[in-house]
Amino acid sequence: MLRTNQTFLNYFKEIYKKDEARGNLELAFFSRGEKLLIQGQQVSRIMLIKEGIVKCYFAEENGKEYIVEFLGGGEILGEIELIKNTVCLCGIEALSEVVVYTAGHSYFKSLIENDIKLNHLLLDVFADRIINTSSRASYQQLYTIEHTLSQLLKMQAKQGMEISKENMAAYLGITVRSLNRILKNIN
Repeated sequence: MLRTNQTFLNYFKEIYKKDEARGNLELAFFSRGEKLLIQGQQVSRIMLIKEGIVKCYFAEENGKEYIVEFLGGGEILGEIELIKNTVCLCGIEALSEVVVYTAGHSYFKSLIENDIKLNHLLLDVFADRIINTSSRASYQQLYTIEHTLSQLLKMQAKQGMEISKENMAAYLGITVRSLNRILKNIN
């Protein structure tokens, strides 16, 4: 439900310390509701979440959103678009105050070409995404929406954050009206 990656975060903290004088890695700050990446637009920098929580979502042609995942510290954004030289595959929006490390494409490409540790971390991220996607698909088939909603509510309480009904419904793949009915039945 909330993906984090402490190993990747530690890696970026270390290269940030080493890079301070050169300025290849910078910190950027986003307010709640601010878009970090916009689906369909060119990505100018990769980002790694240092602090905060974002939602990763697909916007459909009919204007509806489907939330793929909630992401926290250590999750990388924009790397697939850089590697594949494509526009942003999904939107990323801050659900809290967010701080990210940012790096330009040329610097990130040089890291990919010269840093085996980064390559191993990226391979782990890609493998985890495949596993998480298949696990979530299985989970949705095996468990009721009510069960998934209860897990989402627990995550919300644990993180001390508020997820709007619209975002909950988008994560569950249902309408807000259906969500309200389910909430009424569990309370």
